[in-house]
Amino acid sequence: MQPGYPSHPPQQINNNMTMSIVAIFLFWPLAIPAIINASKVNPLLQQGNFAEAQAAAAESRKWSKLALIIGICLWVVSLICCVISFVISANSASNI
Repeated sequence: MQPGYPSHPPQQINNNMTMSIVAIFLFWPLAIPAIINASKVNPLLQQGNFAEAQAAAAESRKWSKLALIIGICLWVVSLICCVISFVISANSASNI
C-alpha cells in the first residue's frame, strides 16, 4: 500500500441530483436547496468527508421529496379546479 492512498475505495453516496432536477419543474422554491445540497455531495466525498456528504445527501433528499409532494398536490388541485370550472361553464352554457 502506498502512502497517501486510502485503504479502501471511497464510498458511493447517491447525491439525489436527478430527483432535485425533476422537483424543480414541480415546485422550484424548495428544489433550489435540494440542488444546492446535491451539488455538495461529490466534492465532500472527494475530500473524504463521508459524514458531511451523507448529511448533504439526506438534506437534498428531504428538500426534493418535499418539493415533489407539494408540487404534485398543487398540480392535482389545479386540475380539480379546471375540471370544476369546465363543468360549471358547461352547465351555464346549456341553461342559456
